Amino acid sequence: MNANLPPKPTVNSWLADATAQLTANHTPSARLDAELILSHTLRKPRTWLHGHGDEPLEARTQEIANARLDLRLDHVPIAYIIGHKEFYGHVFKVTTATLIPRPESEALLELLTIAVPKNASLTDTLKLVDVGTGSGNLGISAKLSHPELDVTLLDISRHALKVAEENARQLGAEVTLIQSDLLTSYPFVADSIIANLPYVDPTWERSPETNHEPPRALFAENNGLSLIFELLIQTKSKLALGGSLILEADPEQHPAIQKEAARYGLILQETNEYGLLFQKLK
Repeated sequence: MNANLPPKPTVNSWLADATAQLTANHTPSARLDAELILSHTLRKPRTWLHGHGDEPLEARTQEIANARLDLRLDHVPIAYIIGHKEFYGHVFKVTTATLIPRPESEALLELLTIAVPKNASLTDTLKLVDVGTGSGNLGISAKLSHPELDVTLLDISRHALKVAEENARQLGAEVTLIQSDLLTSYPFVADSIIANLPYVDPTWERSPETNHEPPRALFAENNGLSLIFELLIQTKSKLALGGSLILEADPEQHPAIQKEAARYGLILQETNEYGLLFQKLK
């Protein structure tokens, strides 16, 4: 009877079929996503797939992989399906409670390397606060790159803070976590503030994948600027004179942010793609 059973799908045949479905669904990274789904399901590195293309897949493996493929076909971001995302050379856990780290956010950490020497002190530990930390990718990466900093992660979402706490523990970053609406509950005056706040206007054209991300971490009113402008106000009492503010925003929003920041003594020092670096001069 076994001779009449269809052969089990192999690694190669599953990948080919999954890639074809994702391509037809207009997924830009179809082959890569298929490999990520199958390697995650098999708990093997992607390189293993390349050397084991004829390996048959068990029924349960197919079932799990197919379920994950269906999620991807429904535009669920691959990071949510596999549960992690690489950022600045580190792997961060992500859940639907957190925004998925984007490569463009790495520009903020490059700006931080410019800002930190300006504030350098031989006697005091400099305080960096990451506002709206989400998965913790910015603040934790900053701490790993600049271990001399005293880093605090803030987020209004306790669910996001739990993810950030787990990432800090897994990556060995000693940081403080506080639930806070922007800087409201931060009890100190910071030397540097880094923030990737929601800046997407709800009316903008965007990828269908963003429908699966937490709206509170993505959207803001006033053409996407309401939370950034609120943070600018808070720097009056929460950012030290001479301190740095590093923000992410769409480049089209940069002129409006620069104009508003000047009202609070924040003068633009540098831009880097989506990132802006301000210094508080008065």
